[in-house]
Amino acid sequence: MAKYQFLTEEWLDAAKQIREELDDGSAAPAHSMKMNLNITEVPFGDGEVQAHMDTSDGEMKMDLGHMEDPELTVTLDYATAKAILVEQNPQAGMQAFMAGKIKVQGDMTKLMALQAGGGDSGLQAEAASRIQEITE
Repeated sequence: MAKYQFLTEEWLDAAKQIREELDDGSAAPAHSMKMNLNITEVPFGDGEVQAHMDTSDGEMKMDLGHMEDPELTVTLDYATAKAILVEQNPQAGMQAFMAGKIKVQGDMTKLMALQAGGGDSGLQAEAASRIQEITE
């Protein structure tokens, strides 16, 4: 199985493919959110990646670049982003937030709702497991 570095275009394409393969139309995200991400200390490129997550149309979409009119913007370092998004480690996110490593602008309740979870945990767990498998 091919492995890709987290947040590269190849990784995003492979992660999208996994989500599409698992999407049977029944696993809509529990919360609607439009979030821009600024990820710092990235070990490739110019050291920063701008990305976004959008669940406003009922599907979880993540891609490079920022959206216009996000509900919130989150700035965090690469290692923390990987721990939260790939390793599904909410403790890493909470510790980083308490240490001031995560900065949030906008509607903080959207981020809290996302962390609380919801939706089809079986499909989410399968997607998370497969995304971990493809991530270096």
